[in-house]
Amino acid sequence: MCIWMILPVSLPAFTITGIWVVYAMARYNQHVCPVDNWLYNQSCEVELPLQRGPVLCCTLDNVPLISKCGTLPPESCFFSLICSTGSFMVMVIVLLRYAHVIEKHQHCVLNTASLCTGWICAAGLIMVGNFQVDHAKVLHYVGAGVAFPTGLLFLSLQSALTYRLAKTQSDHNMGHLRCAMTLLAFISLALSGVFFIQESFVLQHASAVFEWVFCLIIMLFYGTFAFEFWGVSGDTLMVLAKGGAQGQGGVCGKGEPAPAGEPPCCRKDLKPPEMASPTNMQTLEVDKTTRTGREYSGATRRGDAGYFCCWGSLVGPRDAVVEENESLTCTEPLNST
Repeated sequence: MCIWMILPVSLPAFTITGIWVVYAMARYNQHVCPVDNWLYNQSCEVELPLQRGPVLCCTLDNVPLISKCGTLPPESCFFSLICSTGSFMVMVIVLLRYAHVIEKHQHCVLNTASLCTGWICAAGLIMVGNFQVDHAKVLHYVGAGVAFPTGLLFLSLQSALTYRLAKTQSDHNMGHLRCAMTLLAFISLALSGVFFIQESFVLQHASAVFEWVFCLIIMLFYGTFAFEFWGVSGDTLMVLAKGGAQGQGGVCGKGEPAPAGEPPCCRKDLKPPEMASPTNMQTLEVDKTTRTGREYSGATRRGDAGYFCCWGSLVGPRDAVVEENESLTCTEPLNST
């Protein structure tokens, strides 16, 4: 197991546990009402029968929104810490996912857009955690208005990217899971927003419940990146060190060999049915090349070099010498035509 798998798993474990601790502190200090409470007063001058005794008199000021749970000290201190730490972890995960896609596949618009939206979401989350709603309402709502939509957009882009890069059945299954989580997150966010602007006590409370559901789904979605992060290696970090310029093995100009000591490069102008070895930049023959949709497939001949280029990316086996009739598959980029 790659150690980088721990990062996407630790994010939901840390944030979900932390937010529930903040909620428990707010409940203990009677700053919010229980999530399972649906009875509210117009004011606390006359208490409802079920709210007598030690139970907090619940008004709209005590609706258990996540932001309300982290408004007053001491829970506000922990809320800021959790949001700031979680934002940093999100930025690291998004960056590693970006580099991993470049290393294993290729540059694409979806990957770049996911990086941007993920970082914008993290910036909004920092604002939410450090500007409490009762003390800096405008900045808090600006942060929430940035973090929630971009968080949902990030889920959508990553779901599309998962399908775009899927090669095995497990990849497609992960795409189905992420698509379902994205749909649930969209429904939760939409209902939370619609109910939040209503005056009904019940709908206000329902808004808080759906906000909790939305945030839980977002965090669990990040946890699914453990599926890809088992393949993160030192080469992935080298992609970041080189500013993301290196796709799978990098991209060379026409006829340009790989620099000494560097991974092989690919000719960007080369398209199937031609495939080439980037080690000597010479076109190699691939037998039985066929096209199905946007995919080309072929079989190698004994003695061919182990690296093959396709639209600027390396495909096929990476052994020094491959066996006869070893299969190759090359997927045509959507923007190649």
